Amino acid sequence: MRVGVFTPLLSQLPLAAVLKKLKSLQIETIELGTGNYPGDAHCKLSMLEDGSALAEFEKILADHGATISALSCHGNALHPDKARGQRDAEVSRKTILLAEKLGIPVVVDFSGCPGDSPHATAPNWVTCPWPPEYLKVLDWQWNEVVAPYWIKHAKFAADHGVKIAIEMHPGFVVYSPETMLRLRSIAGTSVGCNFDPSHLFWQSIDPIAAVRVLEGAIFHVHAKDTQIYAANLPRTGVLDTKLYTEERDRAWIFRTCGYGHGAEWWSEFISTLRMFGYDNVLSIEHEDSLLSPEEGLTKAATFLNRIVIREQPAAAWWV
Repeated sequence: MRVGVFTPLLSQLPLAAVLKKLKSLQIETIELGTGNYPGDAHCKLSMLEDGSALAEFEKILADHGATISALSCHGNALHPDKARGQRDAEVSRKTILLAEKLGIPVVVDFSGCPGDSPHATAPNWVTCPWPPEYLKVLDWQWNEVVAPYWIKHAKFAADHGVKIAIEMHPGFVVYSPETMLRLRSIAGTSVGCNFDPSHLFWQSIDPIAAVRVLEGAIFHVHAKDTQIYAANLPRTGVLDTKLYTEERDRAWIFRTCGYGHGAEWWSEFISTLRMFGYDNVLSIEHEDSLLSPEEGLTKAATFLNRIVIREQPAAAWWV
C-alpha cells in the first residue's frame, strides 16, 4: 500500500512543482484529472494527438520519479442534456485512450444519472420507492439509459486494456455497494469501483464492511474522511442539501483523513483492503471546507504515511 494524491487541489501549480511538493511529503504517486468535474490542469487530452507534448509530460514524470495511479474524468455521460452528456462521454472515451497510451490501468469516473424521461432536461436521482412513479423512473433509467451506455463503454475500455473505477457517489445511479454491483453485473468485470469511504459514512454504510461486500471489484481508493454532526441529525437527516460551507448547520461535512475517524479506524480500513485483495494506492482527495488545501494535504499525508508504514506486512518468521 502507498499514499498518493489526486492533484486538482494543486491545480494552481504546474505539474513539475506539484511533483516536487509531493515528494517533500514522501508521495510519488498521483491521480490526474483529464476533464469534466476534476478539470485537466495537469493532464491534457490533446496529448493524444501531440507527440511532443506527450513526451514532455512523460519526461517530467520520469525526472521526478513519479507514477500515475489513475486518470480521472468524473462526469455525467448520461446527462439528459444531450450536448452535456456527449461531451462528458467523449472526455471519458479519450481518457481511456490516453490511459492505454501511457500504460495506466485505471480510469476513474462517475456512473452518471439520467433524467426521468427522454424529454428531461436535468438529472433525477431516485431515493425512495414511493409514490410508485419513482420506481418507474428508476426502471426506465437503468434499462433504457444506464445499461446500453455502460455495456458499450465497458467493452470499449476492455478492448483498450483499461478498467473503469466508478466512484460510488450520491446523486448518480451508482452510490452504494449494491448499485455498484448491479452496474458491474450489467457491464462486466472491466467495471469496478473507486472506493471513497467519505460517501459511505454519511449514508450509514460501514466502509470496512463494504470492502468485504465489494471483494474483487475495488480498482482504486480515495482517501477522504467525513465528520458526522449528531447535534444536527435530528433536524436535517442525512439527505442534507445545504452548502458544504454551512458547516455549523449541516449533518455532516467532508474532512481531511483523521478529522472524522482516527488512526485506529484507518488502520483497520487499510488492513481490510489488503485482506480482500487491494494493495495499491490511497489517493488523497481534499474537500475539507475547514482546512486550506495546504493544511489538508499536509495533515492527510503525514497521517496516512504513518499508518501505511506501520501497516506494511512483514515477512513471516516461518517462511
